[in-house]
Amino acid sequence: MTSYKTEPPVLLAVDCIIFGFDGEGLKILLIKRGFEPERHKWSLMGGFVQPTESPEDSAARILKKLTGLTDVYMEQIAVFGKPDRDTEQRVVSVVYFALIDINKYEHVISHDYRAEWFPLKEVPQLIFDHNEMVEVAKKKLKYKAALYPIVFELLPEKFTIPQIALLYESVYDIDLDRRNFSRKLLSSGLIIKLKEKDTENSKKGAFYFKINTEVYKEKIMSFLRFLPGWPID
Repeated sequence: MTSYKTEPPVLLAVDCIIFGFDGEGLKILLIKRGFEPERHKWSLMGGFVQPTESPEDSAARILKKLTGLTDVYMEQIAVFGKPDRDTEQRVVSVVYFALIDINKYEHVISHDYRAEWFPLKEVPQLIFDHNEMVEVAKKKLKYKAALYPIVFELLPEKFTIPQIALLYESVYDIDLDRRNFSRKLLSSGLIIKLKEKDTENSKKGAFYFKINTEVYKEKIMSFLRFLPGWPID
């Protein structure tokens, strides 16, 4: 250990980008920072990795502290480590994003951090390089959504076609031909129709669906190719 004494000290942190879908659009959970530097400014939820933790353990702890949730989809997406990214000390941050259904978990969101959901198109100026982190996360979400069924982590277990159309519009920032989208989605085999209907948000009652996990990886690319502007940058 004595060979490390001459090395400069560097703090290791994690920052969590928490995406949620409320049935109308994609949102991001932000907090008001409670300490200096940049106190009272909007920030991602983060913290320092403790001696007994891995970065993954630290991110899971921070996510649970803010939302009360465990076992949610979470993925490491980048490392930010420019020497001057923090004004106080050299800090390297491992960045994760998490996906949750806002309507299902809204009641457990912690108010200790003045947490607030923002539409993804209305993200305010954040501290340090957190806006850059959000942009990286948005690109990563687009990419992953084209290959894996992670978008459905943002939806309830049963959902309507209008809900999934809104979600895809939010993730890819596009306008869909809803009738064509519905036809393509129904013919793709990606979703399974249920007997239940959503009678609260639809006068006629829109049928609920669930994802067909057995064919998702096989069918998703052929379905996404019809979306406007595909391939997505």
